[in-house]
Amino acid sequence: MAAPMDPSGGEQEPGAVRLLDLPWEDVLLPHVRSGVPLRRLLWLQRVSRAFRALVQLHLARLRRFDAAQVGPQMPGAAWAWLRRDAEGLQELALAPCHEWLSDEDLVPVLARNPQLRSVALAACGQRTRRALGALAEGCPRFQRLSLAHFDWVDGLALRGLADPCPALEELALTACRQLKDEAIVYLAQRRGASLRSLSLAVNANVGDTAVQELARNCPELQHLDLTGCLRVGSDGIRTLAEYCPALRSLGVRHCHHVAEPSLSRLRKRGVDIDVEPPLHQALVLLQDVVGFAPFVNLQV
Repeated sequence: MAAPMDPSGGEQEPGAVRLLDLPWEDVLLPHVRSGVPLRRLLWLQRVSRAFRALVQLHLARLRRFDAAQVGPQMPGAAWAWLRRDAEGLQELALAPCHEWLSDEDLVPVLARNPQLRSVALAACGQRTRRALGALAEGCPRFQRLSLAHFDWVDGLALRGLADPCPALEELALTACRQLKDEAIVYLAQRRGASLRSLSLAVNANVGDTAVQELARNCPELQHLDLTGCLRVGSDGIRTLAEYCPALRSLGVRHCHHVAEPSLSRLRKRGVDIDVEPPLHQALVLLQDVVGFAPFVNLQV
């Protein structure tokens, strides 16, 4: 008589314990969660019905889905599961899916997961403010949102986000180039009290008016990224220093109108700033040129 087959297709030795004979709840699922990449799990469903049941049980309990773990070519089974079965997600990151993801794909996922607290999206011409509206209206608990390179994120879209989202704490609007001061002013006035982190990097239309309003309305702001905001100047930075005692980090690289005197007050408070003081830059250049630099006490 032929030896019985195990779920993976190989022969089972007499008395051997099969992998799927182990307790799923106490043994297999914890190891699946900690050690098996999501892409491999999705492939594992094809091995047998038993493996498929194990994977489905794991997916049903999944609280975080990151498309980076699957790769840019997400299998159809993964997206079918997201649309049909995912109901307990708290974090959703879809940054590598920008080539194909549309509102028709995303809105049903948002509708089935009202407890989402963190969403990260990247550039995609097929997505519009409809998805942002579905998130704002359908996920009232969400606290963190990361958008990048969306031309449709403008003042109207930001108003639709700011009004119904009282728990919003972290917002990244990198390279959303339609944003202007008026939109950021509205955001600051509506949600400034809860904001802890904000990125406005690479938004050339954002200037001192927006930064000053953020400073006056965001007393708990800890992280602000203004990298590449060419209209931001020293006036905005001085207002930040006056009104934002909780600030821990500030990005002002390529903000050519921000002068060192406006940053010095923040440096003295220990704020991490992504540009070095001019004297430090000069010493580094000198060391590169001549091979050494004189000792200078930069704390004076």
